[in-house]
Amino acid sequence: MSVYIYQNTHWPNFTWEESRLIKLLGEVRYVQGRIAGRMEALGFSVRSEAMLQTLTQDVLKSSEIEGELLNLEQVRSSIARRLGIDVAGLIPSDRNVEGVVEMMLDATQHYHEVLTRERLFDWQASLFPTGRSGMQQIVTGAWRDGEKGPMQVVSGPMGRERVHFQAPDAEKVEKEMERFLNWFNEEMDIDPVLKAGVAHLWFVTIHPFADGNGRIARAIADMQLARADMSGQRYYSMSAQIRKERAGYYDYLEQTQKGGLNITAWLEWFLSCLRSALEVADNKLEAVLQKARFWDKHVSTSFNERQRLLINKLLDGFEGKLTSSKWAKIAKCSQDTAGRDIQDLIVKGILAKEGAGGRSTSYVLVGNQQREN
Repeated sequence: MSVYIYQNTHWPNFTWEESRLIKLLGEVRYVQGRIAGRMEALGFSVRSEAMLQTLTQDVLKSSEIEGELLNLEQVRSSIARRLGIDVAGLIPSDRNVEGVVEMMLDATQHYHEVLTRERLFDWQASLFPTGRSGMQQIVTGAWRDGEKGPMQVVSGPMGRERVHFQAPDAEKVEKEMERFLNWFNEEMDIDPVLKAGVAHLWFVTIHPFADGNGRIARAIADMQLARADMSGQRYYSMSAQIRKERAGYYDYLEQTQKGGLNITAWLEWFLSCLRSALEVADNKLEAVLQKARFWDKHVSTSFNERQRLLINKLLDGFEGKLTSSKWAKIAKCSQDTAGRDIQDLIVKGILAKEGAGGRSTSYVLVGNQQREN
């Protein structure tokens, strides 16, 4: 009796019930078109800002799903440099950050190019620039070799582990991946959004690498979604939504990987998650537009670079309260300079005081007081 989906006789001939998916797929396609239409009507700088925010979230959240926390400013800076987006406050990025960004941008910006084993090898090697995953040395830039036993997804303390999934044997990976890549690169009569969901499941089931399979599976799905949109301009983050629904993500993967070849339930979850990601993007688009309107309104107002940096952070959704000491730390200036910057913006009607005064005084953009309270 088959335990895992790839042990079924007709693997990988997936099936699904279109009648259960057609409504969800229609909703996804509608919101995709609406967002694309709204963005096309905007200026280049606004579209670039929206794309920068989306890709930053995609990189951060895809890594976060695997328990790795990356520095937001490093990720943002790396993406901005690689895409030539002119933003203030860029900082150097660590090698592991550069590697994840490189993979994601290659997947989404070169979505039309053929996906090959060599390209996947490069992606996986870029995720582990030191050849290590945590304290463990791993095989990079090649399929897993099976020297450390079966590839398993486990949880729980040592000695009481629970095996959620065991991937195909290492010696089968080459053939499995050849079949997957031929399918992925082939033109076929399947909605490209559905193909993204199938590709995600299929790749992560093969689990061809020693580590990094989840992140690469999500990059492949993003690549196929870019093909569905026929655009490398990304305005929604599937990985950010998967992070919010991580428990469901793993549950549906496990249930599907231990079931038959009818993957309707997985595709329903995938489409629902994608619809939520699109709805979030639609709402965030308003924040991007608000930022654009702010700078259009103040196009003739004089700001120094420190002020521009901190105003942008407030417009992007500054976490916590902005105090003069935080201003000085972020802008890398003295407390006195921070105070003068802030006072200048108060006089210009840009910032307003909050708090009881003294060290507890914080500052918000005028018009945002109610939202912050």
